[in-house]
Amino acid sequence: MPERSHATPRRTDAGAPRPRALRPHPPRFRLRAGVPPGTLSRMDDATLPPAPPDWDARYAEPGWAFGTEPNDFLREQAHRIAPRSRVLCLAEGEGRNAVHLASLGHDVTAVDLSSVGMTKAALLASERGLPLTTQVADLARFPIEPGAWDAIVSVFAHVPRVVREPLHRRVVAGLAPGGVLLLEAYTPEQLGRGTGGPNDPEKFMTLERLRAELVGLEFELAREIEREVVEGRYHAGRSRVVQVIARRA
Repeated sequence: MPERSHATPRRTDAGAPRPRALRPHPPRFRLRAGVPPGTLSRMDDATLPPAPPDWDARYAEPGWAFGTEPNDFLREQAHRIAPRSRVLCLAEGEGRNAVHLASLGHDVTAVDLSSVGMTKAALLASERGLPLTTQVADLARFPIEPGAWDAIVSVFAHVPRVVREPLHRRVVAGLAPGGVLLLEAYTPEQLGRGTGGPNDPEKFMTLERLRAELVGLEFELAREIEREVVEGRYHAGRSRVVQVIARRA
């Protein structure tokens, strides 16, 4: 996430504070149109929750924020998805996981909040000669048709609990009989490591929470582990993660 800089106001001899000047953002980050620069100063209030990344700005940076190779856990466990499946990839970013699954012969739909990310996902698929359906949507309101998907993939799809719990209920309902969920996420122990993941504690997942949120699925693999995660610029180093493979009967 871009670093915010806040200069301390200097005072005149009369005691009145001079207007505070914000340091320019590094060139690789862009502010969204219509957002007053002065709003950045609100981050001085330690009571405010950490600001989420501006995903359009992050994905607009040169190169690929999380690389173009698939997540290691997904690559290792993709054999659990039946051949030529209909696969839904949640919070898919720039498309690395969706494109990998398309290369295995699946009919893949990638969903993400960022239009910039979905544009890059379509570009990556086109460069590799692969079909890919992309959809820009907020997961808080994204409808998942019941029984429509043979597999759903959720890799580091960190959203607030108020969004995640109903989303996971829709995931369970959205899987066809025999359909499988592949999920990897950071656990609360990841906070402060500086190797990836959100800054908001409620966005982390645990195995206990996932078992409660994914009622109706049979867990084939369920573990919390520490592993090396190396994915582009923003995931790099030893990390605490939860991994789940769960299937609808």
